[in-house]
Amino acid sequence: MREPNIWKDKNNFYLKVLQEPWYKLLIKLENLITFETMKFYEEKGIITVHLPVTTGTISSPMGLGSDSIPVKVKINGQDTYLADSMQFLLEYGCRLNDKGVFYVMPSFRGENTDERHLNQFYHSEVEIPGKLEDIIKLGTEYIKYLSKKILEYYGDELLNKIGDISHIEKIANCKGEFPKITFDEAEKQIKKLHPKDIEKYIQYNEGWRNLTKNAEKELIELYGGVVWITNYDELSVPFYQQTDNKIKGTTRNADLLIGIGETIGCGERFKTYDDVLKSLKKHKVKPNEYEWYINMKKLYPMKTSGFGMGIERFLLWILKGTDIRNMQICWRLNNNAEENEKI
Repeated sequence: MREPNIWKDKNNFYLKVLQEPWYKLLIKLENLITFETMKFYEEKGIITVHLPVTTGTISSPMGLGSDSIPVKVKINGQDTYLADSMQFLLEYGCRLNDKGVFYVMPSFRGENTDERHLNQFYHSEVEIPGKLEDIIKLGTEYIKYLSKKILEYYGDELLNKIGDISHIEKIANCKGEFPKITFDEAEKQIKKLHPKDIEKYIQYNEGWRNLTKNAEKELIELYGGVVWITNYDELSVPFYQQTDNKIKGTTRNADLLIGIGETIGCGERFKTYDDVLKSLKKHKVKPNEYEWYINMKKLYPMKTSGFGMGIERFLLWILKGTDIRNMQICWRLNNNAEENEKI
């Protein structure tokens, strides 16, 4: 089964989808993800919450390391934002259910679509009481669980259609933890391999660094297909991420690299009101825009951590695909999608 590239033909996209075996399999895999995610969390006492897709303020402000901006719309003349994450409300939900909460719902990003990015994608997000180590463990379990279920229900069909499912079997049968390294360790390895053209792999800015897609690809290969990268620079991530006292200038966050790159992003949140205020100031974010959030920390302090998984990215890895724009049965790209190819 070939990977289709019919997304460029907006006018005929829907009719061509009906002709492609890729999409008949994709819709079954999407259904499995939704169903099995519910089962996975139900056994842990983590419950789903029904949340809006619009907010009065930016729902999860990006750090400097993100190239996404909030999606602002007007509804009845009122400024409104489409959700890029409902993490704040998941933190809120943890105060209502002490085992944690999750959802599977659309998220919106103000960025150009390309082979790695969609303006609108499906998000599997969860927040639990606990620290970074707890959420990394949960994310690892989740990826393994979904991989096992996909093999159980669609292993033979996938083998027949994509020719090789060893990448899924490796994750499903993994007995231990996934490899885990810090950003500093990743940078050292990349510099050793590419000393003369490091700028293709590490993005350097004033006060923060980030990995490019070339670096993510390199690290995935170095670690046999999957690796956690922890401790990104404090200014490269949003204000709500807990700083790490052991590695100065970094936060207690982690990205799981698999397939085309970051597929899960997770982090530990600040517990106290004072720490959030300090971080807001450092990130130059106005506190009044998040008054209810920081007051929640003051009145109901709780240490929580959470992750978000891009479902299309995960399924692109399952199908051994190369372009995220092929992971949609409904056309949902911005108008110049075919022109956007990021470095």
